[in-house]
Amino acid sequence: MYCPECGFQNSEAANYCSKCGALIVPEQPGAQTTMSFAPAEFDADTVAAALDELSTEAPALVIRAGGGRAGEHFPLASEQITIGRSSKADILLDDVTVSRDHALVRRRPDGLYIEDAGSLNGTYVNRHRVESHRLADGDELQIGKFKLTFLDR
Repeated sequence: MYCPECGFQNSEAANYCSKCGALIVPEQPGAQTTMSFAPAEFDADTVAAALDELSTEAPALVIRAGGGRAGEHFPLASEQITIGRSSKADILLDDVTVSRDHALVRRRPDGLYIEDAGSLNGTYVNRHRVESHRLADGDELQIGKFKLTFLDR
């Protein structure tokens, strides 16, 4: 029997791994150990129609995927909006893949910019890691496991 933690081969009667001490749970006959899930299919036209229905008076970020929060939107009306896992963040994305102080959206004379705030996993715009990027309508942001779309209204 193999340890689920370290992979060490133990005797069939072992309840704990002799190498690392982890609990070994014997497999039940016929028990399924893996499951497969098909990724959710998003129809681009449906997503575009849903985003068009969103009525905001200011530019906004809309969560497209991640954390079961698809469809939530955040108007970007302030001069600076913080994004992160901290309870003090203006846009709270509560997941370990998001740093406490992950990114900022700043208003500059020539538009809105997303700026990485030294996050561990990085900030991505249109699948490219960025330190600072001027946002354009339709840009896809990835912050941790969350995917957001920028709408410039």
